[in-house]
Amino acid sequence: MITHHSSLESFYQQLQYVQQNYSSHGLKATDFSNVFVGGLGGSGIGATITKAQFIQRFPVPVEVVNDYYLPGFVNEKSLVILGSYSGNTEETLTMFEEAIARKATIIIVTQGGQLMEKAKEHGLTYYTIEGGFQPRMALGYSLGFMLRIFADLLGEDINESMQVAITTLQDKDRLKGAAQSLEKKFQSSLNRRYTIICDAAFYGVAVRFAQQLNENSKMEAFVSMLPEANHNVIESYYGQLPSNFIVLNSNTNDRVSARFDFVIALLERENNKVAVFETEGVDIPTLFEIIYILDWFTINITEPLKVDPMQIANIISLKEYLSEV
Repeated sequence: MITHHSSLESFYQQLQYVQQNYSSHGLKATDFSNVFVGGLGGSGIGATITKAQFIQRFPVPVEVVNDYYLPGFVNEKSLVILGSYSGNTEETLTMFEEAIARKATIIIVTQGGQLMEKAKEHGLTYYTIEGGFQPRMALGYSLGFMLRIFADLLGEDINESMQVAITTLQDKDRLKGAAQSLEKKFQSSLNRRYTIICDAAFYGVAVRFAQQLNENSKMEAFVSMLPEANHNVIESYYGQLPSNFIVLNSNTNDRVSARFDFVIALLERENNKVAVFETEGVDIPTLFEIIYILDWFTINITEPLKVDPMQIANIISLKEYLSEV
């Protein structure tokens, strides 16, 4: 069985697989009036991260949806990219049927299941992920393919960046050490909820971290993005709060960085625990480095919290319930 520990130890190999198995789809962003990306959970978060990576230079609108529906604007001039690790996610299969009905161009990222069968049936471009993982453990595949697909749409060559990311992830001792340092910082309050304060460039990474805290560590976690959260959430920051705070600041906007400085000082003044990750921009190696460190943190704290990251009883129970409805 592939555990979360073993999947992280070999995480860089997922990117190697993408590099070895990606082939160009031959499409351009300007061929379309919009790009729609659909997926749920561990299969969907790669799309959110990828959108943040490319959106400022992408020439057409990009929409990411984690639901059953396609927006009304999706039509024969749209590119629809759908990801499902199992290939049997009911929401994604529903979106697939809608995309076919609307004559959109479709790209699929999956491990198999009905989605791959449908991709083959309709002669669609599809990228195959290796099996044996829980979907959230396979982010290297789904995010790696999404990054390559979007770069290809822009005519960009990201091979070098992907190779640097692979090398970075092989420096496991350093990255695991950073995760252990984060665990030590929150050692006396690991069982509090977690609030991740981020900017737009790190939004997808923040959501991924929250999802990992939910599924791996069985902890509540919430994301607040600046500057928006400075217009509302900041008014809840009085006194010592029942939360651990993690800050993800890309320093891509001076005004937003100033807001981070204020919020951090405000929280620390009231003796709240705040861990800060600051970078100078968010390139592809940086994305994977921060994701990797935070993933290890969510696994490390399962032992003191006495939870099993492999067990997802509530999700399984929900699927059984829905199958009977």
